[in-house]
Amino acid sequence: MPWYIAGPLIGLFVPALLLLDNRVFGISSNLRHLCAAIAPGRVEFFRYDWKSAGVWNLAFLAGVFAGGVIAGHLFGASDAAIGADARATLTGLGVTDFSGLAPAEIFNWSSLLTVRGFILIVVGGFLVGFGSSYAGGCTSGHAISGLAVFDRASLLAVVAFFAGGLLCTYFILPVVFR
Repeated sequence: MPWYIAGPLIGLFVPALLLLDNRVFGISSNLRHLCAAIAPGRVEFFRYDWKSAGVWNLAFLAGVFAGGVIAGHLFGASDAAIGADARATLTGLGVTDFSGLAPAEIFNWSSLLTVRGFILIVVGGFLVGFGSSYAGGCTSGHAISGLAVFDRASLLAVVAFFAGGLLCTYFILPVVFR
């Protein structure tokens, strides 16, 4: 979906959630509720009464997924292509296949069996999950909702997310791609 449609929709959705039912826009807590509902197992983090938060969280998550599918069919993937600057940086690191939404030579099943792929997909995924849990929310929750209500903790989290992204881009990725 083009930014000039998605941006205003998100911008209107956040205050609508706050005004209608005092809800906050964010994904990580909804994913936590989904994990707790499906398979809490022995992991203490997922063993809580997720029903007390209401099934609204699961409906929101289903709506995000359905909206993504619908938008993908209506708008296609052309607007989600890798930008020219990112493509140039990745080319400098040795990545050459830009045929999909993400470089196929990095993000595919066979790359999981390589050291580079394991670091990027598994370790990176763990760090993103740990970071959003430690920060009490993900980038969408903190940057969109938290900053909208002038939450200091959200400002700190957003600065930390961006600092971590810059650190990984300029210092860790070049080492991983050697």
